[in-house]
Amino acid sequence: MGAEAGKEQTGAHEHERTPHDGAWSAAIALLAEDLQRRDAAERTRRAYQTDIGQFAAWAGREGLAPVDVGPKAVRRYIARLSEQGAAPSTSARKLAALRALFASQREHGRIAQNPADLVSTPRRGAHLPRVLSAREAARLLDGIPAGGPLELRDRAIFELAYSCGLRAEELVSLKLGDVDHDSEQLRVEGKGRKTRVVPVGEQAMAALRLYLERARAALAAAGDDQTLFLSRSGRPLGTSDVRRRLRRWTTRLGVAVGSSPHALRHSFATHLLDGGADLRSIQELLGHASVSSTQIYTRVESARLKSAYARSHPRA
Repeated sequence: MGAEAGKEQTGAHEHERTPHDGAWSAAIALLAEDLQRRDAAERTRRAYQTDIGQFAAWAGREGLAPVDVGPKAVRRYIARLSEQGAAPSTSARKLAALRALFASQREHGRIAQNPADLVSTPRRGAHLPRVLSAREAARLLDGIPAGGPLELRDRAIFELAYSCGLRAEELVSLKLGDVDHDSEQLRVEGKGRKTRVVPVGEQAMAALRLYLERARAALAAAGDDQTLFLSRSGRPLGTSDVRRRLRRWTTRLGVAVGSSPHALRHSFATHLLDGGADLRSIQELLGHASVSSTQIYTRVESARLKSAYARSHPRA
């Protein structure tokens, strides 16, 4: 990939002013208002702004205003990304941003048809999530000692991640009032601000109670009084803090090294499937909008069985 192409792909290409800059700025601002009104996640809004800004810069250099863009131009842009080495998942994400932009334009009567809807999403390679075995999960969780406040906090975080199948963003967003101690349930705010209630296993509940009884008050002395999991300084944790702490424990314990918090979520779903849970139930517990997102775990199970067959059958 040439230096100029690399700059353009990452959005670092020097922007040349074009006659259509004002039209693109107005379109991007209108989408931002729509997303804000729909209470879209901040991360989604930032990603859309970046991806659409790159497309707008390209379209401007091509002499295209938003009303001039047709399916052919969108296909040409996506093909160019692939030529520059963009992964199919990256191209698919950028196409999704363009669909949102032109959907906004159509909704407000600026265009008659969404050109991005007529462009096929780049095919992504099959990606099976990292899954811990039940033994690995137990070694990891049991290996975190019930010592100081940070250890008690970490044990509670990762017990909940595995027991409830929570995303890192969901873990750090939990409030004290989200825990129903009597029913041993957790209220979780997931993607799109959708709320679900999930059961909490006995061991995770015990770890959580221990954290609340022995550790949280010491951490809360310096700051937040509502967020469930706090840092040493009393502030709410970020997702990067959760990832960093998990790396620390997997390295220290020598088990599941390199695993992410999402691996615990994948393990939760896979172990439920192994135990006989149906996909619809797993879908609800994970907070997936569609069961198609949950079906990846059937591929994980299939891959695991094939691997076991290859290792064990004398004529495999």
